[in-house]
Amino acid sequence: MTTTTRPARRRPPGRPAWEEDPGVAGRTAKGTVLTAVVLAVLVPLWVVLVTSLSSRETINAAGGLVVVPRGLDLSAYRIIFSGGQISKALLVSTLVTAAGTAFSLVLTVLAAYGLSRPGSLFHRGLLFYFLLSFLIYPGLVPSYLVVTGLGLKDSLWALILPGAVSVFNLVVVRAFFQNIPTELMDSARIDGAGEFRILTRIVLPLSRAVVAVVGLFYAVGYWNIWFNALLYIDDNEKFPIQRVLQSYILAGQSPQNAGAAAASLPPTLAIKMAVVVVTVAPIALVYPFVQRHFTRGVIVGAVKG
Repeated sequence: MTTTTRPARRRPPGRPAWEEDPGVAGRTAKGTVLTAVVLAVLVPLWVVLVTSLSSRETINAAGGLVVVPRGLDLSAYRIIFSGGQISKALLVSTLVTAAGTAFSLVLTVLAAYGLSRPGSLFHRGLLFYFLLSFLIYPGLVPSYLVVTGLGLKDSLWALILPGAVSVFNLVVVRAFFQNIPTELMDSARIDGAGEFRILTRIVLPLSRAVVAVVGLFYAVGYWNIWFNALLYIDDNEKFPIQRVLQSYILAGQSPQNAGAAAASLPPTLAIKMAVVVVTVAPIALVYPFVQRHFTRGVIVGAVKG
């Protein structure tokens, strides 16, 4: 009678002890932790979505937030998309996000390309100036005085210009540009190409990953903008969706829909949860398409830079 023994796990040569293949206990612990993290993210989202699709009777029976769905009621979404304040806020947020992301990407790419060329004009001085903002922040009062002094108060430009360029994104894009072989640019210059043509025809096609990730960073920032809207926007017609969400959740305001009787409106909790879903959904839908660029676009550029 022969017995078989399981071979001992061996660590590949040159790898430390903590990188060896995990055992049964390690795999179980890892799976448990990952499952707990996933549930901690998905369960609140599920509750918010189900509550937004629940009727008044279901919410009253649950005593608040609904976990188990009992039929679907789209009345909350009909209210927020019926041309009221939320519809206008969604239009404002979409406009600010699209225009702000495009504007910020243009500024960041141009500045990063200039700072990535060692022989550019005032290269070291400008780079030090940008990096200095990591250590010194002007503060809220000076920023408010500058924005109001430029006449941007109660203007959508007040939501775009103050945060048009992120120094972190600029440093990441610059580091990625520096990793592009200089031989490609030198050969283009020999053929008579200028700097703008080199940027648009050589550098940007090779930098789609980092541009996509940085664009996502800017888009998320503009879509989630709230504090600047609280400071600089007084007109309700110009409120972004996050400002409206804040007024609904914290201030307890009700949707402004003329001609709708209070009894015919869906429950306030369902409307609040529907606004949360509408606020989160665009970024949640876009993120999976950009996530695959994170490693190549940001991590590689940041480490090598």
